[in-house]
Amino acid sequence: MYTLQQRKRRRLLAEINVVPYIDVMLVLLVIFMITAPMLTQGVKVNLPSADSKPVKPQEDERPLLINVDAQGRYYINIGETPDQPVTADKLLDVVTLVLRHKPDTPILIGGDRQVSYGAVVKIMALLRQADVSQLGLITEPPPPQKSR
Repeated sequence: MYTLQQRKRRRLLAEINVVPYIDVMLVLLVIFMITAPMLTQGVKVNLPSADSKPVKPQEDERPLLINVDAQGRYYINIGETPDQPVTADKLLDVVTLVLRHKPDTPILIGGDRQVSYGAVVKIMALLRQADVSQLGLITEPPPPQKSR
């Protein structure tokens, strides 16, 4: 039958040690705290508001964003310094390279509310030279109206 040694078996410890999980969570928290400010770099552009439906890009398509600030300077969301203005020639070169690599990349233009209409038309003409097939304008939704 059973011997005395077999009956004095150690009981299994059924508790979960959560200390390693807390360590991993803290490391991830630090990583997200460091990378979050890097993800929000850009140029502050005061977009005009318009009543339009949002465009849903396909999951694998990341649009190329081009912003025009109030002074008519161009910014593009690619490169080491997306918050630095680029010249029209540099913008045309970057767009051409992106479209050569991925031809169906959608391009979105965000123009400041104070920028002249001519500056936006000029950038659209530049993009036409680069054979852009998908072009959109970025707007903000209008503020909700108060019901009476």
